[in-house]
Amino acid sequence: MSHIVTVQDAVTAFEPWMEPTDAELDAIEQEMPAILAAVDLLDAQIVTLDRVPSELDAQRIRRARRRLLAARRELANRTTAASLPGGAA
Repeated sequence: MSHIVTVQDAVTAFEPWMEPTDAELDAIEQEMPAILAAVDLLDAQIVTLDRVPSELDAQRIRRARRRLLAARRELANRTTAASLPGGAA
């Protein structure tokens, strides 16, 4: 049995337009604190999936949720401040 594969992927796999642009990489870097905070929250929630959360687990989830909200707030404020004309905040 012979498999039929397309050559299109091999030809375009290394085209420059497939790589993230510098602007996209900068945006990801700016969002990284929020991304890492979301990962911490998911980790805290995953730990409690197969058991009843203890007070320590609940505290860890609350702390992770607060860090995520703070990171999102900071990101939103930075984005809003950068988009205002004249540099006014």
